[in-house]
Order: sequence, then structure tokens, then C-alpha cells
Amino acid sequence: MTMTATVQDMPLWQRLFFKIPVLGWIARDLMLGDKNNVWFAIIIFVSLWLISALTFGLPGLYIPAVAMVPVIFVVLLLITKG
Repeated sequence: MTMTATVQDMPLWQRLFFKIPVLGWIARDLMLGDKNNVWFAIIIFVSLWLISALTFGLPGLYIPAVAMVPVIFVVLLLITKG
């Protein structure tokens, strides 16, 4: 998808995803915004993970990691599919 594409040109599922308040805004900015926004998003997610670890202790550190297991599993399946 080119950078000149607008939200109206996208499929319905993608437009609905972009309407999710925080996650959709970040995804739309990553897709249609500046290429440096990837680094800002990574910093945001790592900071939130560290804040949860400081707030809740060890469960705040390892529960998000365990929650990422299905995501990584799907990514591995997509990589092997080609």
C-alpha cells in the first residue's frame, strides 16, 4: 500500500481496526505516517511493559510475555506459509 492511500480506500476490516481508540491510532500512524513512528511505538510498548513491571512486580513482567505467545505462534505460522 502506498503512502498516498487514504483510509477510505482501505477494506472495511482495516477501517474498523483503525477506529479502535489507542491501538488503532498507533496502527494508522505506523501505516500512513512517518517511517520513524515505528521507533516511537516500540518505545511506548516497552515503557508500558516496564511500568507494569514496576507497578505489579514479577507478574507485571511475565504475564505480558506469556500473552505474546499466541501472537508469536501466528507470526511463525505466517512466516512458514510464505
